[in-house]
Amino acid sequence: MLTSRFSFILYCVTLLIIGSQTIARGEDWPQWQGPRRDSVWNETGLLQKFSAAGPRQLWKAPLSAGYAGPAVANGRVYVTDFESEEADITSLGFQQKRIPGKERVHCLDAKTGKILWQFAYAVTYNIQYPGGPRCTPTVHEGLVYTLGAMGDLHCLTAEKGEVRWSKNFLKDFNAKTPVWGNAAHPLVVDNLLIVTPGGEGKTAVALDRLTGKEVWHALDAPPGYAPPTLIAHGGKRQLLILDTKSLNSLDPASGELLWTQPIAVDFGMPVMSPRLSGDLLYVCGVERTAALFKLSGGDKPSAEVVWRAKPKEAIFTVNSSPFIQDDYVYGANVDGEFVCAKLASGERVWSDFAPTTGTDLGGRKNRSGTSFIIKNGNRFFLMSETGELIIANLNPTRYEEVSRAKIIEPTGTAWDRPIVWSHPAFADKCVFARNDKEIVCVSLE
Repeated sequence: MLTSRFSFILYCVTLLIIGSQTIARGEDWPQWQGPRRDSVWNETGLLQKFSAAGPRQLWKAPLSAGYAGPAVANGRVYVTDFESEEADITSLGFQQKRIPGKERVHCLDAKTGKILWQFAYAVTYNIQYPGGPRCTPTVHEGLVYTLGAMGDLHCLTAEKGEVRWSKNFLKDFNAKTPVWGNAAHPLVVDNLLIVTPGGEGKTAVALDRLTGKEVWHALDAPPGYAPPTLIAHGGKRQLLILDTKSLNSLDPASGELLWTQPIAVDFGMPVMSPRLSGDLLYVCGVERTAALFKLSGGDKPSAEVVWRAKPKEAIFTVNSSPFIQDDYVYGANVDGEFVCAKLASGERVWSDFAPTTGTDLGGRKNRSGTSFIIKNGNRFFLMSETGELIIANLNPTRYEEVSRAKIIEPTGTAWDRPIVWSHPAFADKCVFARNDKEIVCVSLE
């Protein structure tokens, strides 16, 4: 009797385990650069290279203009766009004029692409490169935080898209819209939402993420475009704010300044997420600004300069963040090439145009060549501005490409070449990529 009862219980437990394995979903991509904002995707069981026919597209859904990448959480895809009253805004480049329209937040079923809900609001663009919102939605505990190009911040329910609260950077913080629009992805830290609106004394602002009430504000410099970044070092968390004049470390709970280092960037254009490797912290802007800092201290953190880059050294990223691996840093340089450099010195080891513009187009035609870097196990997925997903091995010897496939068309224009400058999302063994006309879900199994 006991034996049969034990066998039945064992059988039920086995069914539960098998069932849980069957319905288990892979790691979500709920925000900019993934669940930890480190550009790492811990999915297994994926294809090793693409077939001649390329990976299988599972679905596609229409969108309007936007640079904002999608977020994927709990079986749903969240993505934003701008529906303008102009015929074509994706080729305006540096032209700046008033363009009325509406920004939209879309929630789609991750399995089918079916629209579950949409939220829209009127907005008039007055920025350069007015091709839509820049910021990936941040999804956290049933709420979705979106930031539009003109500073419209919304907290929506993930289930139905209902507005919990909203802010406008110009009205609520007396901020000025950056020339290329607001692009710093909001960051959730505990019960706070960290944003970088600018305005007097409000380079960085912490809001109660449930109510939108201001908790603290800090710093007094134009914020640029780099997202707030949370790191842990010496047993202490630090909130890094890379603005147009300096790199700053704040206590995320109070906004207290822990340390600061000057690093003024050209064109007021810091974009990347600061990258930490052990005690070393790498930051850069466009053109000629890059530096390596060594962090120290526990309760009293500090940072000292290891080196500051000279021209033709290190990597000066524009649209994407670099990646550090085994004492080398990899990334898309402002001149268009993909570069490997020694972290300890900034010395360049090799460069290649294959992951960015596809080939050397010559001179300024390569300008701002872009590739988004995602580590998966011992290899990398690189999303090229040509709309191709690339499987590659990154090492200090050379650029080693395994496979590539076109998954979406480049519909924008920059420096007289077609581009797609939107960071993809990786979840459920799929890649989710968007351009100015559609979003696609492509299987990586």
